[in-house]
Amino acid sequence: MPVKVMEARTVPVSDATEYVATLKSRDSAVIMPQVEGQVTQILVHSGQRVEAGAPLMNIDPLKQQATVQSQESARAAQQATLNWTKQQYERAQGLATAGVVSKQDLDQAKSAMDAAQAQMSALDAQVREQEVQLHYYKVVAPRGGIVGDVPVRVGDRVTTATQLTTVDQPGSLEAYVYVPIEHSSQLKMNLPVQILDSDDKVLADTRVTFISPQVDNTTQTVLVKASITNGNDALRQSQFVRARVVFGTHQNPQVPILAVSRLAGQYFAFVAEPQNGGSFLARQRPLKIGQTVGNDYEVQDGIKPGDKVIVSGTQFLLDGVPVIPQS
Repeated sequence: MPVKVMEARTVPVSDATEYVATLKSRDSAVIMPQVEGQVTQILVHSGQRVEAGAPLMNIDPLKQQATVQSQESARAAQQATLNWTKQQYERAQGLATAGVVSKQDLDQAKSAMDAAQAQMSALDAQVREQEVQLHYYKVVAPRGGIVGDVPVRVGDRVTTATQLTTVDQPGSLEAYVYVPIEHSSQLKMNLPVQILDSDDKVLADTRVTFISPQVDNTTQTVLVKASITNGNDALRQSQFVRARVVFGTHQNPQVPILAVSRLAGQYFAFVAEPQNGGSFLARQRPLKIGQTVGNDYEVQDGIKPGDKVIVSGTQFLLDGVPVIPQS
């Protein structure tokens, strides 16, 4: 029986394992207010591109404005007191030079002026603090980027724990891969990592850039990070992807999937074994299968490099049947 054969050749096979990874951006800012209050105006919409410092929304500043005005009034009153104590001190200096007042009266005038000056400095600091606080009622973009979802609405009351929106810069991402502790001894920097889509297509090739020195107590996994250059924006922040970590490579023969049959959970393949006189017999061999690489199986045991694997008509073959190999 003529059969097509393919010579088994040793090829490098990757020792790889796939994990579910989460993509995160180093250039994504979560916008949260630094003050509490009611949202009075939203100046942007989701998907809008903004520059650094661009206003995003306003929070009602009336109460804070009243506080600033109160502090400024107190400072103005203290300024008048400071001017009066300076005049008193200057008058006491002249009288003390003429010998009209005692040194004690001069010291008291000096002490009153110094106390007024200190109080004035304290009020200046309080006014500056309240003015800085007033600026926080206008929420601005900390960096340029694209505005994300805006979950708040005009009229909502927000606190310092309320997320207003996000500002993302398109570009590089990091894959967060959680590797089980059993494989932690194989981890090392610069290990190859492949980001795959649902069809096993490689979306990005990268390498390990960070290995956590600690184990997650809940999941007993080690956090591994890999930077991804997302030039075509095919990937998104917080997206779940498949990450294949390549721990190393080894040499094993491969055979086409179509040449392998499975019976009772055991894999088999037919090999054309040479006999005396130049004839060949089909021999069925049990296989120990490893990874699937494209359209081939990695064979860990059962076939050696150089064996002639039968790849056609295997459904009609029996063990020991004479065959005529054809390349």
